[in-house]
Amino acid sequence: MKKHSKRLLTAAALVMTTTATIHIINKVIAASACLKEMLDTDVRNYYHWRFGDIYYTKKGKGSPILLIHDMLPGGSGYEWGKIEDDLALEHTVYNLDLPGCGRSEKSGITYTNFVYVQAICDFIKNVIGKKTDVIVNGYAVSFVVMACHNEKDLFNKIMMVNPVSLSSLKQMPGKKEKLLRRCLEIPVFGTLVYHMVVSRDAVNNEFIENYAFDPFHPDRDLQDAYYEAAHRGGCYAKNVYANKASKYMNIDITRGLKEIDNSLYIVEGEAENNGEAIIEAYQNVNPSVEAVTLKETKHFPHVEAPEQFLEQVGIFF
Repeated sequence: MKKHSKRLLTAAALVMTTTATIHIINKVIAASACLKEMLDTDVRNYYHWRFGDIYYTKKGKGSPILLIHDMLPGGSGYEWGKIEDDLALEHTVYNLDLPGCGRSEKSGITYTNFVYVQAICDFIKNVIGKKTDVIVNGYAVSFVVMACHNEKDLFNKIMMVNPVSLSSLKQMPGKKEKLLRRCLEIPVFGTLVYHMVVSRDAVNNEFIENYAFDPFHPDRDLQDAYYEAAHRGGCYAKNVYANKASKYMNIDITRGLKEIDNSLYIVEGEAENNGEAIIEAYQNVNPSVEAVTLKETKHFPHVEAPEQFLEQVGIFF
């Protein structure tokens, strides 16, 4: 009996020591990821939303344009840095970090499509205060389409940069996805797994393989910003990734896309995966959708070819 008790105590001590060690490792990883301070917070504008403070910047004068970043791990408003000052010459430019992303508050809520729809609508109502044009990248296109469908009077023209496929948004959480979410939500150990997913090497490889047109010259500053944003907020930084990876943010936007009659314009990177097929699918649902492909760009045409991108903005808006 005594031997059994000793084994239990030894095992408990080992578990506690391992947990404490991993917790310290997680803290060190998160702190070191922010050393470059890529995400400037000198302009401390926060919209005090009911599910957490939303960070944003405001520049320029004129008709409002709202910039909304992609939902890749580490996404933030930083990605619009090469065009927002030029846009601000003729527009009032609002650039936000979506809830749970970048410099915005990262809470323990379940992040769904509806949460982001409400955040965007509330931001336009309470901060911008008038009908606005929107430029939105990647997965976040689904939020804007559904927000516009729900509250049409808040939106004017919508420019969609490399929207994700309609078929991928129809995929709902299964047993594997639910298990993945539970694993990531485990304190300490789930955070360590997340840190492996958004490690420096993992982020760099994603840019080289999937985001950059020229894999030999990816935008290093953007990589650093993504790496930092993915780690800001400590253990809560993983929540957005956990919900997106487990498909809790997915929603079928086909009906919303079909029924909205706002001006819609797709800007696709020439080398974006399945770009032509995605454009065709969106136009099949809503024939009024216009589209253009920017040469020598991939997932971030506004970063890789800002002048070309601004030309399209000028044409559309």
